[in-house]
Amino acid sequence: MKRLMCLCCVSVLPYLCSTDSHSLYVFSMFIFGKTPFPEFSAVVMLDDVQMLYYDSDVKKLIYRDYKPAHEDTLQKDLILIFDHQYRSMKNWVLVLAKHYNVTHGVNVQQRLAGCELFDKDSPGMLRSWEAFNGVGQGELLFNSQLNTLTLPALFTNLWDTFKKNHVQWLYANVYSPVCIKALKDLLHENRNQIRRKVKPRVRLLQKAPTHSGGALLTCLATGFYPRHINLTMLRDGQPVTEERVIGGEVLPNGDGTYQMRKRLEVSAEEMREKHNYTCAVMHLSLDNKIDISMEIRLPVDASTMTVVVMVLGLVVVCVIVPVTVFLVYRRKRNGAKKSPLVTYTSVCSNVQSEASSDTTTTN
Repeated sequence: MKRLMCLCCVSVLPYLCSTDSHSLYVFSMFIFGKTPFPEFSAVVMLDDVQMLYYDSDVKKLIYRDYKPAHEDTLQKDLILIFDHQYRSMKNWVLVLAKHYNVTHGVNVQQRLAGCELFDKDSPGMLRSWEAFNGVGQGELLFNSQLNTLTLPALFTNLWDTFKKNHVQWLYANVYSPVCIKALKDLLHENRNQIRRKVKPRVRLLQKAPTHSGGALLTCLATGFYPRHINLTMLRDGQPVTEERVIGGEVLPNGDGTYQMRKRLEVSAEEMREKHNYTCAVMHLSLDNKIDISMEIRLPVDASTMTVVVMVLGLVVVCVIVPVTVFLVYRRKRNGAKKSPLVTYTSVCSNVQSEASSDTTTTN
């Protein structure tokens, strides 16, 4: 079930992120069948930050890491939205179960719905995505300025004219004004957290040779906020084609920041040509983009390293050892012929003998 929720959410999250807007989206799930989970649950996200949680068992808002200043008003507005979603998803899952001829087991209906607010408080589209048992059913769009509703093909086929008009009225008179108002209130109360900027830490790494004899380059940007980032891998100043790049998903860190990792496999032929590779990063927290470059050289393989070690061994055995032995032998030989210590001892003995003879004569 968690996997189904992730399928619904992850597929649209990149689309919702924008550098010049803020969004309020509700991730809702209705479970039809016997499970230990609440029949209906919802998570409210302000941009990419979880604000609160609601389910049909508790029937109240559970806030995360903050207490709203106008809790009563927010409770009233959001619970109104949840009640509408609860009833509509319950009815909709029955229609879809009949449509797909699913009459037993556990059925799950998921919904991602919300609104956006651009600069100067200009409201954007209201959007809604539906998924039944992990199968997406398209995107619903409502334009609050034009008061127009665009429905997916499945909705158009299963809904009559009365139902379509009713949904359009709900979006125009309930969902749109309540969502925009809640978005403004939450954004005002959490502006320091939402509008903070944390610079990314960027590294360009070269790993050991791959099975093809080349190398694997990894460009890592981590610890940044907000989540929107532009990370590009370049070869000799030109962007590498996306087909060659591995990864690129924005993933959360445990401290509320994000990370992105892109990898590029460089062939042995490319390494012989000695290209220059660059990891370029642009982020809202940066005044200028970050460029980290590296010239990739062909690594020494195991056979070459073995030959090098053998040659060094021969040099040690054939040159260094004989020279060392000769120098030691020569030093010992010169020391035996005339040792300063022996000469000094002999002189001292002669002086001492002469002094003793003079003393005896005098006496």
